[in-house]
Amino acid sequence: MNTIPILELENVDTYYGSIQALYNIDIVIYDGELACLLGGNASGKSTILKTILGVCNIRKGMVKLNGERIDGKPTKYVISKGVAIVPENRRIFPRLSVLENMEMGAYLRTDRTEVKRDIERMLGLFPRLKERLHQPGITLSGGEQQMLAMARALLSNPTILLMDEPSMGLSPILVDQQFDLIHKVNQQGTTVFVVEQNATMALSIADRGYVLQTGSIVLADTAQGLLNNEMMQKAYLGGEN
Repeated sequence: MNTIPILELENVDTYYGSIQALYNIDIVIYDGELACLLGGNASGKSTILKTILGVCNIRKGMVKLNGERIDGKPTKYVISKGVAIVPENRRIFPRLSVLENMEMGAYLRTDRTEVKRDIERMLGLFPRLKERLHQPGITLSGGEQQMLAMARALLSNPTILLMDEPSMGLSPILVDQQFDLIHKVNQQGTTVFVVEQNATMALSIADRGYVLQTGSIVLADTAQGLLNNEMMQKAYLGGEN
């Protein structure tokens, strides 16, 4: 394993104006890992993603991508360095076709031949999208839109893929399918950081995880270690449907 993490947050404090949202956040993700960030509503999970992307500025600590500090850099720069996100609620381009949505994911790339190959690879990974290639994105089901959002993000050829609440709004069957796809993407070589409330499902595919409460990391361990943790079982696992 590369000793330099793909992504590292070190002692990060993030504020919204004068209100502190994150406290001394330490997260490390290495090449090829699938890591998850767990926590309830208003715990600060989305703020961590915004901090990584440069949407929120930090007042203490640092954020590094492949050893380079990216805190304080504009979001466009962070994305150009290989950070891609599948946002909460998908946020595809509803009037663009499935193909056009995917092409938007590759807008910073200049290797057009490779882009065409990667589109074909995405259609192999998400065969439902191939059936709907020229349909407007708005005509797709929620599960299909989530597939499209993943394909679009992967077409940027990311160093790390961030996923914000991938199970939100999906039926239990589609949640299972979604996490199977996330696991498959990771197994094919993409480093993934999943932010999720469904702790059991996320830990079932993750290498390790972090648990966030009111802006602070309260647990950090391997996925199996978290599944076996008594505090984790009482607070997050025992009450899940």
